[in-house]
Amino acid sequence: MMNQEEQWLLPDGVEEVLPERARAIEQLRRRALDLYASWGYELVFPPLIEFLESLLNGAGRDLERETFKITDQLSGRLMGVRADITPQVARIDAHSLHRKGPARLCYCSTALRARPAQAGGSRLPYQLGVELFGPAGGDSDLEVILLMLETLALPGIDQPLVLDLGHVGIFRALVDACGLDQGDQARLEDIYLRKARAELDAFLGEHELPAGAARALAALPFLDGDAGVFADAHALLQDCPPALTALAELEWLVAALQGSGARVHLDLGELRGYHYHTGCVFAAYRAGDSEPLAKGGRYDHIGEVFGRARPATGFSADLKKLASLAPVSLGGGILARGDLSDPAFAAEVARLRAGGERVVLALSGADNDPVELGCDRQLLAADGGWALQSISS
Repeated sequence: MMNQEEQWLLPDGVEEVLPERARAIEQLRRRALDLYASWGYELVFPPLIEFLESLLNGAGRDLERETFKITDQLSGRLMGVRADITPQVARIDAHSLHRKGPARLCYCSTALRARPAQAGGSRLPYQLGVELFGPAGGDSDLEVILLMLETLALPGIDQPLVLDLGHVGIFRALVDACGLDQGDQARLEDIYLRKARAELDAFLGEHELPAGAARALAALPFLDGDAGVFADAHALLQDCPPALTALAELEWLVAALQGSGARVHLDLGELRGYHYHTGCVFAAYRAGDSEPLAKGGRYDHIGEVFGRARPATGFSADLKKLASLAPVSLGGGILARGDLSDPAFAAEVARLRAGGERVVLALSGADNDPVELGCDRQLLAADGGWALQSISS
């Protein structure tokens, strides 16, 4: 039998959020959703659970290993607890809204993953994000990236951001030109994700591929850096027009992002979310970090399984992680010492609260420690009325 201490242990990757941090998260959530509303994004609340075939349909199937599965006691069918909210929002656009023009949607809610995204991470991300459905042009990618950067400015991160950009269409065009079967594509994709140069050389040596495409595939994972990599990429991709088209989209985006305040880093061999994304992919990092603060990209076919394929682009972030980067705010409040049955006292408390103050009542028989209650002032009776008095720490 487990001892009493073990009874209260939480599972690995599952944490509770205590008042001070919860306040920081909630304040950031409100600011982010207000920001999105100012850009025209509308808030949606997808359900926490869905039938498994709907939740994992289409692009969502890549999440199957991350999804907790349960049995619906009413229907006997398998259900899943969402591991990512993006496929749900795509279903809402395709199946529920039926809008002809652009649909700008945002969300902020908890997801549940069977395993953390990185060692020691949370399995309960508080996922915040936006999705833009309808337009296929680069201006929609630009809008989403700029909104992502504005989101990351909200916590007051005191160091410059690195914006990592890639385009999965370059790799896909080269693979199509080589006629590789699905097994070889999967093997090559895995090599690219690990940037395993020796394995890549061995793979290319095993296959008779068009010379130009083979040279490009050998170099692509290591084409990274600033805009200077475009010159090398044009030389490598000159025999593959679809790859050049994807490259041109990326060049336009880099030029449009000048002045964004982020340092742009190109990775032309980036295949994160390859089966999910169809075009530009992006992620924002603090300099020196290995895990992104936010990430996203274009995923144009996600709504197809719901009967309506629409171009789409978006980003998401873990709000709990973003809030942890914000400067600690001790807040403040007023400890009100009085009797609510006194109409004058009650009216003064109501007036202060209506003005945006946090007012905590001092209860009889309780240890009303102002520091523990988070108060830096107190409301006291004075000269037939009420006065605020600072509380020294």
